[in-house]
Parts: sequence; C-alpha cells; structure tokens
Amino acid sequence: MSGKYAFTKALKEVRFAFCHTGEGSAAIRTFLTRSYPTMKKNNPYTPILMREAFGTLPKVYARYEFGKEKAKSLEGLSDKEIEEAVTQLVKSDEAA
Repeated sequence: MSGKYAFTKALKEVRFAFCHTGEGSAAIRTFLTRSYPTMKKNNPYTPILMREAFGTLPKVYARYEFGKEKAKSLEGLSDKEIEEAVTQLVKSDEAA
C-alpha cells in the first residue's frame, strides 16, 4: 500500500500518550490533528490510540507481532520531528 503513513504489516497498534492541556504536548496535539485522518485512511484496520492524561509526557508506542513493542519520547520535538519519529517507528519491520 502506498501512502505517506502506510504502516508495515508487522505493526499491530500505535499508541500516543500525552497531556491534553500541557504546553509540552502542544506539538503532538497539532501533529495528531493534522495527521490522524491520513494515518487512519491508509491503515483502516490498525488501531491508532490516543491516551490523554494530565501531566503525561508525550510519547509514541508501536506494538508489533508477537507482542514486541518500541517506544519513543516526543518531548521537546517540533511537529516535523514528531512526524519523522512516528514514520520511523511505523515503517520499521524490526520490532526490537
């Protein structure tokens, strides 16, 4: 499948954790507002979860086959840097 956010087949779930009001999570909220529709359109059967909790530092988790998981902190990153980090995780066939 071609597309900007076409996930690898090994990817089973993507989770974003961030604060719904904190200034440190502003870039990830902007990124998700802009990119979520494209990610979901290109990957309709892959769960993309957003977990908002007060005081949570922004982080993305990618769960692959056999329960393997990778996480990447998004703290202090710009919108463009978040896009690069997420793209690197979702296109990775190597789970650990």
